[in-house]
Parts: sequence; structure tokens; C-alpha cells
Amino acid sequence: MPKRIGSGRTTAEAPFIPVEIRNKFIALLVKAQDREEEETSKKDEETRKDYDYMLDHPEEYYSHYYHYYSRRLAPKVDVRVVILVSVCAISVFQFFSWWNSYNKAISYLATVPKYRIQATEIAIQQGLLKKAKEKGRNKKSKEEIRDKEENIIKNIIKSKIDIKGGYQKPQIHDLLLFQIILAPFHMCSYIVWYCHWIYNFNIKGKEYGEEERLYLIRKSMKMSKSQFDSLEDHQKETFLKRELWIKENYEVYKQEQEEELKKKLANDPRWKRYRRWMKNEGPGRLTFVDD
Repeated sequence: MPKRIGSGRTTAEAPFIPVEIRNKFIALLVKAQDREEEETSKKDEETRKDYDYMLDHPEEYYSHYYHYYSRRLAPKVDVRVVILVSVCAISVFQFFSWWNSYNKAISYLATVPKYRIQATEIAIQQGLLKKAKEKGRNKKSKEEIRDKEENIIKNIIKSKIDIKGGYQKPQIHDLLLFQIILAPFHMCSYIVWYCHWIYNFNIKGKEYGEEERLYLIRKSMKMSKSQFDSLEDHQKETFLKRELWIKENYEVYKQEQEEELKKKLANDPRWKRYRRWMKNEGPGRLTFVDD
């Protein structure tokens, strides 16, 4: 009685197969049986198909090697772990990038005479610069004392100035990881806020408050919250006085700003030179004419 192998085949029907490949496929089938039930059935089915194909086409020697090692050496990392590690890496990069931008902004403000003089006066009033000089006398070099004074001025600027926009102090809740974690909460909050807006202003017809008016103005200007918050208070007061939350008023304001920008560019000598150059010379052209 011929011995059955594969899926219903017998050794008498099966063509010659290299022993090495046959043994490896059999070992792979045995290992598949030790895994979890769902994964085992799927893996076993795929491996069985490859094994049956090997029995039908024994001449494709290198192809059988490829299929065997492609399954043997396939990565077995959970996709969820890869996504989590990627999100954490991006969040860490975000934090250090934002912190670097914030430090650059503080260093720049420390060079601006207006802020530097104010910070120096505050440091003198609090006795910080005097203490730094007394501690550093006869012990530290002039460069070390200067660096310490610079750090004192920067710390005062950090505590007194609220930087907004792209150079603001990094916040943990702004990182990608926490944004994903808090996404359900933000979604629910937005739905509640939107329903509240529809009920109060569309159905009941209430008047907009200052916060709602500024929100409509920001949406008309297509600015993000951080960009709008970075504007000066007197600019926001101007927006409210001109009632820019009304669409018609905003269109008039927008046209005025465009006209003002055109006038500034018309009087700008650099812009005049550029227009004159474009009129006379034009942009460069690529030619293939021989010299």
C-alpha cells in the first residue's frame, strides 16, 4: 500500500523531490500546529498549498527555496506595536523641535534692547545680577559670569513674556500621542459645542458674544487658533469695532487690506526693481544654442 503524503497524494504518484526541501516543508507544517488556532489554520493552509505546488512542479527548485524562506523569515512583529513606536518617536521629535524653537525665540528676545533693558532692570531690583557678580568674584572667569547673567535675563524674559504662535512654549497635550489619546474627548466636546451653537444662535436667534464673534472672524480669515491668538489685543479690538464677523463687513475690510498692500508694494523700491527687471529682462530661459 503506497504511503499517503501531502493532500491525498501517494509516494507512488509524487515525482522526485529533493529530500532537503521535503524535510523543511514537513518541519514547517509541524511547527505550524503548535501556534494559536486561527493563525495555525491560516498558516497551515498557505503552507499546504506551497507543498502541493512543489509536488506538482519539482523542477522549480529555486522557486521552492524562495517560498520556503519567505515564509520562514517573514517578520512577525505586531502592526500595533509598530504604530505605537512610530507615534511615540514622532511625539518625541515634536517636543524637542518645539522646545528648540522656543529657546531660539527667547535667545532672540534677549538681544532686543527693549526686552533686555526691562529684564535687566527687573533683575537689578530683585538683586539677582548683584548676587551673581558677588558669587562669581575671584572664583569664576568673566565669561562664566557673563553666561550666568545671560541665563538670569533669559529666565526673566521667560517668566514675563507669553510667546504665542509657532514659537510658544511646548505643551504636552499638543503632542501627537496625546492628541490621539484625547481624540474621542475632543470629538465629543466638539459635538456638544456645535449642538449648543445651533440651538442658541440658529434656533433661538441669540446675539453673538465676544468669544463667538472672534471665532467667526478667525474662520473668515482662515487662521488657526494659535495664529489668531498671537495677534495683538488692539488688532482684535479693531476687528470687533468694524464688526468683521458680518460677512459683508469682512469683504470690505479684506478689499481695503489688498489695496493697502498694493500701495506698499508700489512704493517699495525693491518691488519696483523687480517689476522693471521682469519687464525688460524677464525670467531666465534655457536654450541649446551653441556659442
